[in-house]
Amino acid sequence: MSKLVRGYEVVIGFETHAQLSTQSKIFSRAPTAFGAEPNTQACAVDLALPGTLPVMNKGAVERAIRFGLAIGAHVAPRSIFARKNYFYPDLPKGYQISQYEIPVVQGGAIEFYLGEEKKTVRLVRAHLEEDAGKSLHEDFIGQSGIDLNRAGTPLLEIVTEPDMRSSDEAVAYAKELHKIVTWIGICDGNMQEGSFRCDANVSVRKPGEPLGTRREIKNLNSFKFMQQAIDYEVRWQIEQLEDGLAVQQATVLFDPDTGETRAMRTKEDAADYRYFPDPDLPPLVIPADWVERVKGELPELPRAMAARFVADYGLPEYDATTLTQSKAMGAYFEAVAKASGQPKLASNWIMGELSRRLNAQDIGIEQAPVSAEVLGKLIGRIQDGTISNNAARQVFDALWTGEGKDVDAVIEAKGLKQMNDSGALEKILDDIIAANPDNVAQIRAGKDKAFNALVGQAMKASKGKANPQQVNDLLRKKLGL
Repeated sequence: MSKLVRGYEVVIGFETHAQLSTQSKIFSRAPTAFGAEPNTQACAVDLALPGTLPVMNKGAVERAIRFGLAIGAHVAPRSIFARKNYFYPDLPKGYQISQYEIPVVQGGAIEFYLGEEKKTVRLVRAHLEEDAGKSLHEDFIGQSGIDLNRAGTPLLEIVTEPDMRSSDEAVAYAKELHKIVTWIGICDGNMQEGSFRCDANVSVRKPGEPLGTRREIKNLNSFKFMQQAIDYEVRWQIEQLEDGLAVQQATVLFDPDTGETRAMRTKEDAADYRYFPDPDLPPLVIPADWVERVKGELPELPRAMAARFVADYGLPEYDATTLTQSKAMGAYFEAVAKASGQPKLASNWIMGELSRRLNAQDIGIEQAPVSAEVLGKLIGRIQDGTISNNAARQVFDALWTGEGKDVDAVIEAKGLKQMNDSGALEKILDDIIAANPDNVAQIRAGKDKAFNALVGQAMKASKGKANPQQVNDLLRKKLGL
């Protein structure tokens, strides 16, 4: 059941441009590295000089095949390139080479969890195309320039059905798609550099009515802004309809400073682009043996890894999904689980203490100062009773900050080893019982609070070195509980 907003159903579809991780452009040998001086990475083909012809980049095609296989789509054995005609200063040819009637990837789906609920977003297609250049507006001198470094950069445009019903669902889909394209190595996923750009088609309708008029929010380059933009657009469209006004189809931009969307231009339809097959490019033919080879080279995919973590390590679905947010995190967990022999404790530490510190320093798990093997050893020392959970956090802090490198050496240096001498612990408990007759009476009367107070005294007397479970067990035994 869709969640309604003021009695309206929200309908969202996505178009995502993933920049493919090739070293050269889709139809030329010009480089694709980010950050070069304007117009230093544009060759004669990118500039559309007379007499130049496009040549297909095999690496771009292979990455499209990889994506199609990863999402369970049909990889077309024969697809066609078309010219998408429109005039804009950063498009030297006057058209963009794309795919229209027969795309390379057809169908497929993205599955993900929104909280505890499993969601599926169907894909219409994913097609290869070239990027346009970029207009640079220098307001302080009142002039604009054109940078054609991006012209011809290879893109895979991934188009969904209008299956999403909230901004939460849309962001969860975008994050899952981002995870997949980075996981299989076809895109670096850098949203700030424009490697992963999302356009959200948003409309609203009363339940049971036909789809409403959509407005396309262009170039959303962060998940935070994505949610803000969709939420604002939904509110705006509902207010328009409630005021008796019509929603006009349009392309809009989101302004993060104001938190509002604003119309950029009237939305074009396919007919406005006058698509026709590109006469300079033959049909793209993908033999079956090429698809099979790429299939054999695919890594274990996120959902498959999560399912294995549930089956092999007994993890809850939530833990398994969280631990497969990246390939690096999945590998880190497996190494910790194997080193410690305690997969659930490994999961708890990675999702808790480790993630907290990674987020605080804004670094990835690849840069974690504490290796998986060292964390596994630390968890092992908790499990064998050498240290308490509280002491383990102190050891972890020392390892993280570089104060120590070896788990056992830090435990020894800080005197954190738990007291496992039952004789010494019994003496402490005997003294505490003798000194607290009132508490003992309350305990025998069934008051748990008094029992906890004696446990606290024992831990304090042992300077925190007593094993809490051993304290509980011995105290209960001595009090005949």
